[in-house]
Amino acid sequence: MAAEETPIEVECRSVQSRQSAGDKFLFVDCREQDEFDKVRIDGAELIPMSQMGERVSELDAHRDSDVIVHCHHGGRSLRVATWLRQQGFSKAQSMAGGIDAWAVEIEPGMLRY
Repeated sequence: MAAEETPIEVECRSVQSRQSAGDKFLFVDCREQDEFDKVRIDGAELIPMSQMGERVSELDAHRDSDVIVHCHHGGRSLRVATWLRQQGFSKAQSMAGGIDAWAVEIEPGMLRY
């Protein structure tokens, strides 16, 4: 899919399908450390939204790759994905509904907060 065709949001079921298929993408959790300590999605790397500006260089190797960002409900991750696109990460996406949607749709036993 061409970058200009990459939608800004992706459904959690699509993310889970990509994980299961072994697709390569960077999965970023932009919640804060205390939220990450409560519950997390396997494979997601924590880079809190509050630190994104100073840590964006850590993502440079993924500038031309698929980057999927998630948060609690999808608001912060949408802001982060939009900001990442402005920084040149043209394939950055937000996981719609965040980890809460993941808990409902993918892992029903997962802690919700």
